[in-house]
Amino acid sequence: MNLSAILLSLRLAAIVSVLLLVISLPVAYWLAFTKWRGKFLFESIVALPLVLPPTVIGFYALIAMGPRGPLGKIWQALFGRSLGFTFTGLVLASLVYSFPFAVQPLAASFESLDRRLLDASSILGAGRLRTFTRVIAPLSWPGLITAAVLSFAHTLGEFGVVLMVGGNLPGVTRTASIDIYDRVQALDYAGAHQMALLLLVIAFVVLSVVYAVNRRVWSPFAVR
Repeated sequence: MNLSAILLSLRLAAIVSVLLLVISLPVAYWLAFTKWRGKFLFESIVALPLVLPPTVIGFYALIAMGPRGPLGKIWQALFGRSLGFTFTGLVLASLVYSFPFAVQPLAASFESLDRRLLDASSILGAGRLRTFTRVIAPLSWPGLITAAVLSFAHTLGEFGVVLMVGGNLPGVTRTASIDIYDRVQALDYAGAHQMALLLLVIAFVVLSVVYAVNRRVWSPFAVR
């Protein structure tokens, strides 16, 4: 069993899930409470990774991170090295790929709140930040946990995006899913089975956490 690939996948999933929570909170808050009629356009952009093939996302991410891409040029100017085929590149691409799995559960959780509680907080003189920290966040903790766990599990199982952006560099970009693919290509079915079974167990555990916290797990295809 390739312990290095497993640890790399867990590290990638943990970093991405934490960053996504920070990034997704203001986005989900805006989606839940804005009255802008055109917000469906932004919701469509957020949901794109749910329907796009991972290779499409990986291809455009690779172009953006390349030496002629906008992200690649900025990274090269700041750090003097390429962004493509690096762990940092995997993190950035994974943020895009797992973005809807963090935003949509949070937005759904915010939208389900009793607006009378928010109005009462406002009447009592609490500002938006205080209302969020004292009312919205405590009442939305199942959505917060669901977003963190789903984004973690989704990132953990990445293949297409990882392969396109990171390639297959041992210890750098070779994740567990890539390792499974390599073992199958080498006809090492026993090794592939061990890695696949481990990912299966991890996925089952993290999804069990979601069901334990929220009896109705969020689905990207749920009717809102």
